[in-house]
Amino acid sequence: MVAGAVIDAAGRVLIAQRPSGKHLAGGWEFPGGKLEPGEARATGLERELREELGIAIRNPRPLIRVRHPYPQGEVLIDMWVVKSYSGEPRGLDGQALKWLSQEELEEAELLPADGPIVRALRLPERLTEAVSDFYEVRDALPAGRSSGALLQGLYCSTLEEGHAAAGLGADFVVMRSELADREVALLCQALAIPIFVPAKTPETSFLLGASGLNDIKA
Repeated sequence: MVAGAVIDAAGRVLIAQRPSGKHLAGGWEFPGGKLEPGEARATGLERELREELGIAIRNPRPLIRVRHPYPQGEVLIDMWVVKSYSGEPRGLDGQALKWLSQEELEEAELLPADGPIVRALRLPERLTEAVSDFYEVRDALPAGRSSGALLQGLYCSTLEEGHAAAGLGADFVVMRSELADREVALLCQALAIPIFVPAKTPETSFLLGASGLNDIKA
């Protein structure tokens, strides 16, 4: 399924309550739904948010893909960030809506699958520093990481290093050097975690599947 973190001008994130009669009814989640057969991911996201919220979105940004097992089966959430849209979100399926700050979002009783998404939303669209209050980028992962630790990103220079970083448990990948568009697209298709690339416009990066830009100065 595809889902979107719709963010307003104040930085608040929209969540929706699952209507009665649906699986996990009453739970809060990010709005979205299932792709139709053969439908592109961004196209499906645009359709779902139009049908569910009545908004028209522009330039969504891929964020993370999360797999989570439920008793009824595994769910795969293909999560995007939506900051540019027209229209006022409304619950067209009768679902309740709620705007929350990032801090409130971390305390909200979201469905279990949404935990990694809430953490990933702390990553900026453009990385300008290697260390912040929410993440750090390193050449190697620290030992003995705790569940509440900062998000850990790894610097990589090649596709092979990017794949290795994901296998080692990195929360996100930061490419040091510019890759060809085809290489960026291949890496983003293969990895479920956020990927930051240098020297491209945001729109180009998002279309290729990257989560944002690496502007960290050496």
